[in-house]
Amino acid sequence: MDTMRDRFAPVVSRLLDEDPRVAVVLAEIGLVGFEEARHRHPDRVINVGIREQLLVGAGAGLALTGLRPVVHTFASFLVERPFEQVKLDLGHQDAGAVLVSASASFDWPSGGYTHMSPGDIALLDTLDGWTVHVPGHPDEAETLLRHAVAAGDDKVYVRLSVQSNAEALAVDGARFRTVREGRAGVVVAVGPMLDAVLAATEVLDVTVLYGTTVRPFDSATLRRATEAAGTDVVLVEPYLAGTSTAAASDALADLPHRVLGLGVGRRELRRYGQIEEHVAAHGLDAGSLRERIGGFLGATATRVSA
Repeated sequence: MDTMRDRFAPVVSRLLDEDPRVAVVLAEIGLVGFEEARHRHPDRVINVGIREQLLVGAGAGLALTGLRPVVHTFASFLVERPFEQVKLDLGHQDAGAVLVSASASFDWPSGGYTHMSPGDIALLDTLDGWTVHVPGHPDEAETLLRHAVAAGDDKVYVRLSVQSNAEALAVDGARFRTVREGRAGVVVAVGPMLDAVLAATEVLDVTVLYGTTVRPFDSATLRRATEAAGTDVVLVEPYLAGTSTAAASDALADLPHRVLGLGVGRRELRRYGQIEEHVAAHGLDAGSLRERIGGFLGATATRVSA
């Protein structure tokens, strides 16, 4: 199966052909995928070299001229390194752009910590007005990329990963989707975490919500789910643990509730290893999630067999 990033260049190349407002800004990374589009649209496929601050600044400049820029590189070089430009050139100037990252949290372990960005969404949470998509399958990535580019002049972040669920679900770029219903808690699985969460909660009487658009946070769907399942909530996110706990707590502020945030830990893993080893080390494999979710919800959450 192809990866989410494999879909990125073909989808955006088609959008370049379809919409004269669309432009692409790159910093060497990903340039090969746009060679043909670059010949067709040399004025709208721009490579700034290995200059990530300029990458974001150029995208903001294009937005201010009325274009819809799609800005792409690895997450650590797209959100963290040029954060001042994200904050000022885009945010302060209210310039809309679509930031599309690759190499999420620890997708390229051999690249070392410079190429890891588990804190990207937490960092964007310090800014106002961002929409954040976290697809869990290449088909979902294609849908959400189109949503993002079509979103007027909004500021949108699309987080692509090589980690993927086995099957795609229908996503609408706005709401959480109810995948399983139960009565002893709500588990929100974000993007590529869904398969592991479903395996982990197979014997638990819980409602599972699937989130691929996490900002704005879908408070309404979470509240509806708690009406039957209760207000114990577990968030399983493929980035920094606890990133969305405040959003979930805000959604339930008028109700007694408990929230557990699971995700990538703050402790830096200094050995490269493989993706699966990082998943296990952060407790995001199905077995670890079963223990952590079950321990939080308690014995009463175990589903009784008929």
